[in-house]
Amino acid sequence: MPSPQRLDVNESGSITVIRFRDQKIIDPVAIQELGQELFDLVEKEDRRKIILNFGNVEFLSSAALGKLITFEKKVKRIGAELILTNISPEIFQVFSITNLDKLFKIKDTEADALAVL
Repeated sequence: MPSPQRLDVNESGSITVIRFRDQKIIDPVAIQELGQELFDLVEKEDRRKIILNFGNVEFLSSAALGKLITFEKKVKRIGAELILTNISPEIFQVFSITNLDKLFKIKDTEADALAVL
């Protein structure tokens, strides 16, 4: 499998920790690539415990949010777990306004997420 272009993927025991390389996730092509990389992790590599670390992300477009929702559905469908961490206050506000904070399991830090997976 080609190495990820949009994501940094690390293993912490049985847990997959993913960090976004892009600070602004707005370009439609980039969002498509990012989505495919995420989907491959659960569909082809059978990752079951996933942490998405948003520490590097400053901005997400609505299309990127849509891709995250699709990813969350795929994760749930296969019985895997997904936790989002390190979301900036500005991005968290978007999650809150759109009620995505109810859809996703969100922890303040990566350490908090590791502790519950």
